[in-house]
Amino acid sequence: MAYDLTDKLVIGISSRALFDLELENGIYQRDGVAAYTAYQREHEDEPLRPGTAFPLVRALLKLNTAIPGRRLVEVVVISRNSPDTGLRAFNAIEAHKLDITRAAFTGGESIDRYLHAFKVDLFLSRDAADVQAAIDGGVAAAQLYDVPPDYQAPDNQIRIAFDGDAVLFSAESERIYKQKGLEAFIRHEQRHRHKAMTEGPFAKLLLRLAEVQQHFPPGECPVRIAIVTARNSPAHTRVIHTLRAWNVEIDEAFFLGGLPKDQVLHAFGAHMFFDDQEIHVESAAAVVPSGHVPYKGGQLLAPSRKRRVAKPATPATPATPDIDLLTEASGDATPDAA
Repeated sequence: MAYDLTDKLVIGISSRALFDLELENGIYQRDGVAAYTAYQREHEDEPLRPGTAFPLVRALLKLNTAIPGRRLVEVVVISRNSPDTGLRAFNAIEAHKLDITRAAFTGGESIDRYLHAFKVDLFLSRDAADVQAAIDGGVAAAQLYDVPPDYQAPDNQIRIAFDGDAVLFSAESERIYKQKGLEAFIRHEQRHRHKAMTEGPFAKLLLRLAEVQQHFPPGECPVRIAIVTARNSPAHTRVIHTLRAWNVEIDEAFFLGGLPKDQVLHAFGAHMFFDDQEIHVESAAAVVPSGHVPYKGGQLLAPSRKRRVAKPATPATPATPDIDLLTEASGDATPDAA
């Protein structure tokens, strides 16, 4: 009988998101594929340092030992590397004793077509274009920022934090805020406070994580989930009713009303935080591993605003006091799919 992934939490990850390959990526960008390939071959037996997603992946894989005879998680390396240069990633996987046995090395070809083939629930990458293609194809995906300095992952728990609008929930309410203003947004949310919001790009991932939690007795689940949102009262009510409609119980929720998110995330001790606003991802990435979730189609613009391009690590503009707008992210594809 063929191995079935449909009942597993499947994480697709690029080798550059799993390991620190920024030096190698720089060689590719500066000197081209031939120099990159030569370097990877020459150093393929040298250990690689953990990348941004390494703590989360390692923690999730430990779930497979929590219940005897039951695998809950599979991790698949999905990379633009060639099979030849991809050997270094598998050597590093073995050196770090990670339980990862499956991979797709596309030799520079687009990877988004393979995400559904591997039943991927979440795709993590350093490359904006690949993340955008995944989101456009209906797969939860995030472009990861650098590893926070001196980050220490929590022991014996998996802590994942999500923004709300345009991540777990659709961008409908955010669009109203940007096009009609804060008062219209509040009126809309009060009017629809008992009506569940439409699913956003990470809703299915949240539901899958909730399924994982159900395998453990109450109070003993190692997976802990938080929502960290700029919403506050009275707009928080609709969030609660939406989660009830989805039959999902969130462990912690923070309604910040425009307060900075980074200190709350640091206190929560997130293995990973997902947000659609680059300004929040940039500040959060200084303290916890963080990923940017782009809008489907690359943009969500108010009619009066011109389109601008945003990149990781560029200077950010001040945050608005409530849910905000994100513009299209862009980046150069690498042979590793970043």
